[in-house]
Amino acid sequence: MGREFDLINRFFSRAVPSGYLGGGDDCALMPVRPGKRLAVSTDLLVEGRHFFSGVSPETLGHKALAVNLSDLAAMGAAPLGCVLGLAIPAIDDQWLSGFSSGFYALADRSGCPLVGGDTTWSGKITLSVTVFGEVDEDRALRRSAARAGDDIWLTGTLGAPHVALLFLQNALPVAVRSQALCVEPALRQALELPEPPLQFGMRLAGLAHAALDISDGLLQDLGHILKASSCGAVIHYESLPVHPALSGFPEPLLPEAVLSGGDVYQLCFTAPPESREVILDQAAACGVDATRVGYITAQPGQQDVICENGVIVQTTRQGFQHF
Repeated sequence: MGREFDLINRFFSRAVPSGYLGGGDDCALMPVRPGKRLAVSTDLLVEGRHFFSGVSPETLGHKALAVNLSDLAAMGAAPLGCVLGLAIPAIDDQWLSGFSSGFYALADRSGCPLVGGDTTWSGKITLSVTVFGEVDEDRALRRSAARAGDDIWLTGTLGAPHVALLFLQNALPVAVRSQALCVEPALRQALELPEPPLQFGMRLAGLAHAALDISDGLLQDLGHILKASSCGAVIHYESLPVHPALSGFPEPLLPEAVLSGGDVYQLCFTAPPESREVILDQAAACGVDATRVGYITAQPGQQDVICENGVIVQTTRQGFQHF
């Protein structure tokens, strides 16, 4: 019992903002302003399933929070705070120091203070982060709000996390592996240090119609918007923002990485054509790359990815499967 509280006090007990109640009581307290809705999201990261055993604890701390901030960005919500569930095989001071440093660095930068959580023993590292945010009650971005004629937009770039995963799993062909080795640092950064566009997501509230993050792959996640909104989509393959580290990679690998590759904690959103200039201005103000890649159709179930020559791109997988 004493070791648990010593762990918390040493690594996870920084002061919380004024008006908050953090660790020490049975619940944390966070203020929610009138006219706002509470946005809540939880993600699990399990060793061997969502991250490799030898990953740097600093980068793991960063990613543990980033994957949740991506969900807040997709709702247009501003962070209020977060709680952390941490199950580990042993109390390793060096590992905990690195993990907490990476976690707190992103928490401080994003304005999402850690206000509580729990720790226990586990044979594998298991992380559970729950984030809380607030959004105007009538401006939350929902998957069910896409409309025929909307532009489809993406933030960031696609493909690099998927290729990084295949590289680390030794699942790339020999010739491609040699090519990936030359850009390994960029690939691993895309996989292990995602930067969700939180501030930009907040500016999309009231501007975009529908949004989600594409952590499980573009086609699979865009499909959730299409199903919820009873509409279809046409994507222009050449318009998709491919990560620059994948320049020159063989074509058979790219469609799968770009269309189906997961671990992309960026946004896919729809917005009316008249919002194009404002969206680009807001993206530039936030230092975010936003790319228009297609449009929403009135045909439910349609999800065509078309090349400039009119050929429809085929891929054998839709995205990450949790089971």
